[in-house]
Amino acid sequence: MTTLIRPEGPQSDDLKLSRRSLGVGAVGGLFIAGYAPAALAAQAAPVTTPADGLTTGEVTYPAPDGFDLPAYVARPAGDGPFPVVIVVSEIFGVHEYIRDCCRRLAKAGYAAIAPAFFNRVEDPAPLSDMQRIQQIVAAAGYEQVMGDVSATLDWASQQLWANGDKVGITGWCWGGKVVWQACARFAVLDAGVAWYGRLAPAADAQPAAVSAGQPWPVDLADNLKCPVLGLYGEADRGIPLPSVEAMKQALTRAGQTGSDIIVYDDAPHGFHADYRDSYRAADAADGWRRLLAFFDARVKG
Repeated sequence: MTTLIRPEGPQSDDLKLSRRSLGVGAVGGLFIAGYAPAALAAQAAPVTTPADGLTTGEVTYPAPDGFDLPAYVARPAGDGPFPVVIVVSEIFGVHEYIRDCCRRLAKAGYAAIAPAFFNRVEDPAPLSDMQRIQQIVAAAGYEQVMGDVSATLDWASQQLWANGDKVGITGWCWGGKVVWQACARFAVLDAGVAWYGRLAPAADAQPAAVSAGQPWPVDLADNLKCPVLGLYGEADRGIPLPSVEAMKQALTRAGQTGSDIIVYDDAPHGFHADYRDSYRAADAADGWRRLLAFFDARVKG
């Protein structure tokens, strides 16, 4: 098991091993059953959200490059149309934690869609080799990811149960950065909630890494087309507080008064991930409450 303290995966001195033996099998559909073994804590007791009263399933739809993009969908039972939330995973893809977050959103009245951004190369969810996971994630470049978001928006707009005029986006870690990027690109989005996504290059990042990570959220404040709520941890070793402060200042300079960033005292990276050692139940619950209030006012409203 890897203690994940950075959005894009660990550095060499972050690695810690667990004695837990993990069995994560494939389901009959597009996604694995269970949680990503690379980060599953030995004593994890994840939140589980039942699917009663919901319609859930796996779908595929065409991306701009012709790839059949898999996605998990959870929505309230019934005709709708329901407001939509695109759910962007961490580096582990669409495993049970992400699917459960979709069901939580569906219980709150949203149609949640979680695309599998990494599956062109390989599904990272069942893997334990962090080096391979990082390679898979690195292959998902900005234009591909934005194309997948666009494909998800297009597909949702064609579903009778979805209200394509009321759309939000949320994501964790790697997906938190994608939230900022998507909200600067797509005018159809009404709101975004970014959970501890990297905002600027690491201070020791090599030029190639800085270039590969562009556009960085700290440079996108002027381009945001909807309000974004950022949820960050004070003790996040991968996202230092100076970068969070720089993002706050960028939002202020850009006049983005509808956007905000909340920093949780002593919270580490991944504090919402209830299957990891980094989980902080009180902060996770408060962040989820804020997410629902933010979306209820701007996406449902």
